[in-house]
Amino acid sequence: MKRILFVCHGNICRSPMAEFYMKSLIEEKGLSGKFEIASAATSAEELGNPVYQPARRKLAEHGINCKGKYARRMHRDDYIYYDLLIGMDQQNLRNMRRICGGDEENKIHSLMEYTGQPRDVADPWYTGDFDATWCDVSEGCNSLLEYLSSEY
Repeated sequence: MKRILFVCHGNICRSPMAEFYMKSLIEEKGLSGKFEIASAATSAEELGNPVYQPARRKLAEHGINCKGKYARRMHRDDYIYYDLLIGMDQQNLRNMRRICGGDEENKIHSLMEYTGQPRDVADPWYTGDFDATWCDVSEGCNSLLEYLSSEY
């Protein structure tokens, strides 16, 4: 089983969007038993808060429910447990490496690096543009799953 943790700053927008979209893709392709998917934050600012309402609406537009998800903070043990830790932007990646004490096993990656066009996932917290974030998350997750599917 491949364990993947998606990570953003607060765990209320981008990383839960990636978590629940990836879960839906995996289910759609009949691969549910082969993956464990979760998400977390690099900061403590939103701990315990539900997914931000506009992110929930964007997921719901695509038939995806994220009910019951509350922000949690990434911790060092996540590096041991998860096979891949996928950050949404360069600041997340720096914070993830700091939290994990480095990346000795090369587990920390950017979501968009799997698209062949590495860049940050658009942050809707600042832009309010959840459509752009959805496009990045869906492109990144589809590319990541395609990459990982070659292993199965």
